[in-house]
Amino acid sequence: MTTIDTATITVELPDAFDPRWNRLPGIQVDGRRITIDPAEYFFRFESSTWLVADWELVKAQLLDVDETTESAVEQLALDFIKNHGESTSDAARVLATAYGVYSHLFREEHLAGLGLPQITADHLRMLREAATLMALNKVELDGHISNVGPCWFFPAATSVVFDLDGTTGGMLDEAYHGGWFNEHRRIESIKAHAALGGRLVHGCQSVPDQSGGVVAPYGASMANFREDLAEFKAGWIEQVYAHRVTAAE
Repeated sequence: MTTIDTATITVELPDAFDPRWNRLPGIQVDGRRITIDPAEYFFRFESSTWLVADWELVKAQLLDVDETTESAVEQLALDFIKNHGESTSDAARVLATAYGVYSHLFREEHLAGLGLPQITADHLRMLREAATLMALNKVELDGHISNVGPCWFFPAATSVVFDLDGTTGGMLDEAYHGGWFNEHRRIESIKAHAALGGRLVHGCQSVPDQSGGVVAPYGASMANFREDLAEFKAGWIEQVYAHRVTAAE
């Protein structure tokens, strides 16, 4: 049996998170300070190391680089990760890096181009917060999913925390998926996710399937990933929804 570090994770981010994250087990939000108890928060926590690259370096050396006929954007990201990626056991660093990534990807200037007029700046804040916590999830090169937290199941987690109805939660998930449907945003996403050591992959086709997303390393087996995900997702989605607050409460 492998023993991993399950020490409490504490990080202070540039902006305050919604206090309703406290509805989920194992996470405490106090303004800009987030505290996570891995034993309570994760459904599966088998790895306490992550691959990251310095976000400031990504901004300076990768975000403005254009692909060519000889070097696609995915190759640019892969080469950057090979040259600048670092293994870290500092989960706070992962969360801080992720907050930089998602503050960039879900910035307000994108609102006009989303094709979702109902999405507001407040919805983008929800996306930034949920995606930041999602960065602690992890997929190994063999496709095995080693870390799974509530934010794997994006619509479920956001409905619990932000009191979203099904329609609004699904619409928010479409904004999260949006990189698949907009090449400009997909390219931007590939570059930005180099800071988290991989690329954003989705286990689902669209909202109803709710199989979530994770930053997976380049080269990870997607076939094994899908098989592993299919085995556990239904029960864990149900556990996330169990924390919804009813009107009576």
